[in-house]
Amino acid sequence: MQPIINSQLPEFKLQAYQNGSFRTVSSNDVKGKWAIFFFYPADFTFVCPTELGDMADKYPKLQELGVEVYSVSADTHFVHKAWHDASETIRKIKYPMLADPTGVLSRALGVLIEEEGLTYRGTFLVNPEGQIKIAEIHDNGIGRNADELIRKVEAAQFVAAHPSEVCPAKWKKGDATLKPSIDLVGKI
Repeated sequence: MQPIINSQLPEFKLQAYQNGSFRTVSSNDVKGKWAIFFFYPADFTFVCPTELGDMADKYPKLQELGVEVYSVSADTHFVHKAWHDASETIRKIKYPMLADPTGVLSRALGVLIEEEGLTYRGTFLVNPEGQIKIAEIHDNGIGRNADELIRKVEAAQFVAAHPSEVCPAKWKKGDATLKPSIDLVGKI
C-alpha cells in the first residue's frame, strides 16, 4: 500500500449538486485552494445526515479559513438533490455534494467498499499544491466531528506557513508550537 500523505489528489471529473443546481466539479477546480473531501456511505441513511449537518454548520468557518468542502458519496447528483429536498438537515448544506456512482474518486482514495458500492467515512485535506495533508478513514458506524477537523485544518495551515514549526497534541490556533531541534530531544 502506497502512503497517501503528500501524494497528489487524483484527477477526477464528477457531477455535483449545489444550491439548487447541477454542475461539474473536477480536480482542476481544486488547484490553488485548500479543500476537504468528506466521503460518506450513502444518502438517506442515519449517521450521514448528522455529519453533513455538522459540516454545514461549520462551513462558514471553513470558508473563512479559505477551505472548500466537497461531500462525496456513490449516489448520483439526482439522489443528492432528492435528499436535499426531503431532509431539513441536508437542506442546510451550501457546499458541493459530489456524485461518484462509478467510484472513480472513492476507489482512488481507498474508501470504496467494492462489494457494497458504498464508501467508508473518509476525510481528506488537500493543500493548494494538490497534496493530501490529512487522511482519515473511519468504519461506517463511527461519526466524525467538524470542530476537530477545523482544529486539524488550522494546524495544517499553520505548519504550511511556518515550515520550521510543528503543532503538538491538542494544539489550537494561538497556542505555542514546537521548533524541532536536538535541544528538545528527551525534554518534552
